[in-house]
Amino acid sequence: MKATLKIINQMKADGVIGQYAIGGAVGATFYLEPTDTVDIDVFVSFRQQPGSALISLSPIYEYLRDYEKRGEYIVIGDWPVQFLPSANPLDDEALAQAIQTEVEGIPTWVMSAEHLVAIALRLGRVKDHLRIQQFIESGTLDAARLDDILARHGLLAKWQEFEDKYGREKP
Repeated sequence: MKATLKIINQMKADGVIGQYAIGGAVGATFYLEPTDTVDIDVFVSFRQQPGSALISLSPIYEYLRDYEKRGEYIVIGDWPVQFLPSANPLDDEALAQAIQTEVEGIPTWVMSAEHLVAIALRLGRVKDHLRIQQFIESGTLDAARLDDILARHGLLAKWQEFEDKYGREKP
């Protein structure tokens, strides 16, 4: 992962992407036991093109033009990487409050455990619900912070549905 993070950090330093944070299953491994995953989800703040409301991935693809493309992934080092735009206020907040850490001596940013749970809840897939249960069992969540995030982003009803379905309460 070291080589992958070096390139992503260089992209940030070169202004190709703005702030980034690792999310998804790889982001969760910073708090939980590793799970099997095939890619790294890198949430990024994209710069809008002047005079356009659209966000373009072209600068990323141009910057990484010599790297293998595999569907929606760009293979950097040994990892398929999916660059995901911050698409809503929850993603924006998760990026703004990302936690700086190090992986093999390389600085990187990862979403907080509470933001990872809120995003997983919003997505609502079976694998997301399983990850939420792992977070609850791990004891790594700050219940007050999670409550605040869920309330601010209109996810309390979805949390209640999750609790009803799985019999799991917030930590």
